[in-house]
Amino acid sequence: MDSPAPAPTVTPTGTRPSAAPVAVSLGDPAGIAPELIAEAWLQRRAAGLSPFFTVGGALTLGMAAASRGHTLPVRQIERPAQALEIFEEALPVLGEADCAPQFGAPDEAGARLALHSLTEATDLARTGAAGAVVTGPIAKARLATVGFAHPGQTEFLAEACALGPDDAVMMLAGPNLRTVPLTVHEPLARVPGLITPELITHKARIVARALVRDFGLVTPRIAITGLNPHAGEDGRMGEEEIHVIAPAIAQLQAEGLAVTGPHPADALFAAHERSGYDVALCMYHDQALIPIKTLDFDAGVNVTLGLPIIRTSPDHGTAFGIAGRNIASPGAMIAALRMAGECAARRAAGLLP
Repeated sequence: MDSPAPAPTVTPTGTRPSAAPVAVSLGDPAGIAPELIAEAWLQRRAAGLSPFFTVGGALTLGMAAASRGHTLPVRQIERPAQALEIFEEALPVLGEADCAPQFGAPDEAGARLALHSLTEATDLARTGAAGAVVTGPIAKARLATVGFAHPGQTEFLAEACALGPDDAVMMLAGPNLRTVPLTVHEPLARVPGLITPELITHKARIVARALVRDFGLVTPRIAITGLNPHAGEDGRMGEEEIHVIAPAIAQLQAEGLAVTGPHPADALFAAHERSGYDVALCMYHDQALIPIKTLDFDAGVNVTLGLPIIRTSPDHGTAFGIAGRNIASPGAMIAALRMAGECAARRAAGLLP
């Protein structure tokens, strides 16, 4: 069955490319991110990408492009704004931080480069020197050995922007579906105790505001899942829907938000159901990520909502097993770069204060 097209978005009148280029962090240089960044630049015109630059990694990017049979023109820049001038002729690289990775074999030097690139790209977005940040996938365990103390990049960005852990919301977005996990990197056994009406309403408000401001949806439609099979079936299979989820939905509806649920998660992602909402707010990690990765694996984008900056990332990992073998698809990286540019342009247009 063909999937329905996503609900149409409304772009504010006068939307234009952000004046500042997009900053890209390299991710783990031994993974697939460098080759996909290089491939994205090579496809920049066909993909309609806004200007972007990487933080460090000139040698890494050249090696990654060579692994796919390309010669990549790279040019060092001293300021992000210079990327606008040279993007059509060469991939801009800010700074000299680099390493000579062995693809598929992560090491400490690569982890240090990944952390430097992430930190600097985030700072550039925070100061406005970059219009958005796109983060390449990292190996969290490897980064932990060089001082990275966060569960993931989303939590790192929240702290960098002086936000609480519940104020930065992960959304996975693809051509066919958008999902948000209410709880993220938590053991499944802990999930029921973490779900509260306050958490649901807090994150739903962040999602609704971001879909207006950054995605141009005038009235975002949010479908909220249940936790239990069949959404609890009136308490026969669990009571969280009755005592926790439904009251939160009633509160959000009273505030004027277009929220429905609790929906049984086993049916919500069918093609005929997806046409009825713009985003699904799910109770836990796999409930949100399994459908998006099934439907949009090569075009899925991880977007962090609620930040004062725009952040996107391809919704896949480092894929060390195929790095440097000309196998990995650049689709998700291209989608992340395109979405970052589009969101930055909408935010700059000022649909919301």
